[in-house]
Formats: sequence, C-alpha cells, structure tokens
Amino acid sequence: MSVRIGVVGGAWRAQFFGRLARDLPEDFELVGMTARTPATRESWRRTFGCPTHDSVGALVAQSRPDLVVVAVSHAANEDVVREVVDEGAHVLAETPPATDVAGLRRLWHDVGATGRVQVAEQYPLLPGHAARRWVVEQGTIGEVTQVQVSSTHGYHSVALIRSFLGAGFGPATVTAHRHTAPLLDPEDRTGWHVDPQVREATTTLAVLDLPEGTGLHDFTDNQWHNRLLHRRILIRGTRGEIRDDSVLHLPEPETIVRSSIDRAQLGHDLDLDGYDTSHLTFEGAVAHRNPFLGARLADEEIAIATLMRAAGAWAQDEGEAPYPLAQGLQDQLLALAIEESARTGAAVHTRVEPWGRTVS
Repeated sequence: MSVRIGVVGGAWRAQFFGRLARDLPEDFELVGMTARTPATRESWRRTFGCPTHDSVGALVAQSRPDLVVVAVSHAANEDVVREVVDEGAHVLAETPPATDVAGLRRLWHDVGATGRVQVAEQYPLLPGHAARRWVVEQGTIGEVTQVQVSSTHGYHSVALIRSFLGAGFGPATVTAHRHTAPLLDPEDRTGWHVDPQVREATTTLAVLDLPEGTGLHDFTDNQWHNRLLHRRILIRGTRGEIRDDSVLHLPEPETIVRSSIDRAQLGHDLDLDGYDTSHLTFEGAVAHRNPFLGARLADEEIAIATLMRAAGAWAQDEGEAPYPLAQGLQDQLLALAIEESARTGAAVHTRVEPWGRTVS
C-alpha cells in the first residue's frame, strides 16, 4: 500500500520529496502541497500534477495525507511543524527542527509528547554509510570509539558521528576552531562556474567528547559541491577501523586483514540494465541492497526515499519510528555547540535536555 504524502514548502529541498513521491508511485501518492506564494503552488501543480492548497489546515483537511513533509526555511520550520501537529497529522520535518537551543526546547515542550514528529535526517541511510553500519554491526572492528567526518556540515555530520558511536543524549563537551584559506571554487548547487576563482573558504574543525566516544567534525565551505575536496569518514573501533571503503580488522590471531566495501554498479560497459546502484558487499556478503532498484536514483535520493518509506509505515502504524524528533533535536543541539565554540573560542558543555530525559 502506498503512503499518502503531503508537502509543506516548495523550494529546492522540498522538490526532492515531490520528485520521489511522483516517481515512485508504488510507494507514495503525492496528494497535495501548500506553500507561501501562489506562484510556487502553481509551479508545483504544473510540475507534479498534485492539488495545491493555500494553508496547512486545508492541506490536511482536504488531501488527508498519511504523512506531511515539512520542508520550509530553517527559520519557519519550528512554527510549521507545530501547526501541522496541531492539525492532527504525522510529520516528517526537514532539518534542523529549530534554529537555536531555545527553539529546540520550545518545540519539544509543545509537540514532543505527541509522538507525531520524525526528522528527515537521511545521511546515515546513504548506501555507503548504511553498508559501513552493517560492517560495524557484524562486530568486524569491535566497539566503535571514534568517528571522524569530513563531508557535510553541522547537524548532518553530528548525525553520522552519533549514529556510528551509538550515542544517546548524555552531556557533551564540544571544542571547535575556525580558519580561512584560499581555495578554488569550481561549482556549486547551480552547476559549474564559467570562470572559477580562488576564494577565501572557511573550515570548521570540532572535537565532540561524548559519553560513548569521540567525534571529529571537519567541514569546509561548499564541500558538498566542490569536488576538489575529498569526502572522508573514519570509524575506529577496538579491533580495527573503517576508512571510507577500506576496512582493517583482526579476524584471527596474528592476522590483520585489509578488505573493502565494494559497490555493484549497473550500467558500465556492456551492462544494459540501466545506470543504477545494485548493492554493496563486504567479504562476500551483501552489506546493503538498493531498495529502489530500477528507479535510477542518486545515493541521497535513495536515502531520502528509504526514510520516507519508513516514516510512512510509522505513520500508518506499520513500522518503527525511523528518526524521532528527540534524535534530530540532539543533532542540532551539538551542531549549535560547534558553532558557539567556533565563534567564541571556548569549549561548550551541553547538558541532558528534556528530550533526553524523556527518552532515557
């Protein structure tokens, strides 16, 4: 049974959800959307062929979605999530759920007890990260003690660190440093720059001391799109480590093995089955299988669609909560601590917040 999806918002990130809902009809039915401006609503009507509404209340009442995706500006997110919950709907809220610590606490106070909000944190579900988590869960590198992430910013990076460490909601100490250096910037979200220039790029380095282990966050301006910069992840355990797709471990005494996480990619050479990710393997076992094989999705689209499907099952009382609000609030709490420490030069100490006390 497909999940009835409603969308609040119409900009770049909202369009990911709109395209996936439209292009995966066996999983999703895009039943309606609302946005602030009539022009945006009309654009969605033409592009996605879905009904549009001039308010959240009308969207919920008339389209009756199982799940409402809230993909609005960071500043508006908190209020819109609250409004959708007040209308009685289940929510999948784009990140971050609020922009400051006070907003995180307000949102938890107002909607936390309803259990109606999931957060659209897709990064742990990217195929590569999902395969690394499978390797970790097999006990290959023992207990994870340290995670280093250099690929994405703030709360997404924190989500990866917390995910691989299995971190909860305990107190943390965050120490961050920021510096600038010249860097060629050849492309961004809009595409290639016709005449790329060397510009000043800011790098934020942060150490997160968590009860479960240590995280290192390393992000440079526009690192998502600047392919002159490597994306890196290191997951260190008590019996080895994963560096990107390379795994060092000790399967038996006096035997250190270097193995790799390998991707089976369709569409190369004379493979005419379409350009698509099939699965990822480790030492002869499938570590991750693309659940949307045939749709030819990019990794991030696979992750978003996986999260949407899980959130839809949750909204229909047919599955577990995939990324509850408390998790997204904790990610943003630590991301804000990184920003504060980088700005002030002082260590920031977080405490157990109300959502952590409730969940724990």
